[in-house]
Parts: sequence; C-alpha cells; structure tokens
Amino acid sequence: MRQSNFALRLQPSLLEEARKAAESEGVALNQLINVAVAEKLSALRTEEFFLQRARGANRAETLRILKRAGKGNPPRPGDELPTSRKKGGAKNGGRRPRSGRNL
Repeated sequence: MRQSNFALRLQPSLLEEARKAAESEGVALNQLINVAVAEKLSALRTEEFFLQRARGANRAETLRILKRAGKGNPPRPGDELPTSRKKGGAKNGGRRPRSGRNL
C-alpha cells in the first residue's frame, strides 16, 4: 500500500487530546488519525448512500406497506412503548428532535 505524507496543522489542545487518546488506545498518533479519517469518510459515504436511496423511494408505496403493517398480528406483552415515547409523554409531543438535514 502506498502511503503519503501530509503536514497536518492541529490546534495544540486538539493535538494533546489526540495524543492522549492514541496512548490510551495503545496505538501511534498517526494510526489514530488514519482511523479517525477513515471513520469520518465512512460516515459521509453512508449518509450519501441513504440520501440516494431516499431520493428513489416511492412514498405512496411505503405508506401503503406501513398502513397494513401489523394487521392480523396484535401486539404482544413487551411491545409497549416506554412512557416517555408515548404521544404527549415527551416535551415535543412524543416526536424525535429534528436533525440538521431532512431526508
């Protein structure tokens, strides 16, 4: 595998935290930074994958499938939502907080 050198400028406090994290993980600082960059790229690619999938979704078909979900299959004990998740149980009416991006 070919490797490249790249001069990375980090704020001193961030560099110190990265050194501590590398030490606690038992890896070299270079390895920690490589893994961190790989994880971030993976997250970005995953987000793009799901955005592409969402763009191709058929909303009417999805709603049709969801409407029939559970018919003939009544809830069993243990299927209940926690009290905090029931409608009106949370401060925002039981809804999850909105993320920064809409799908």
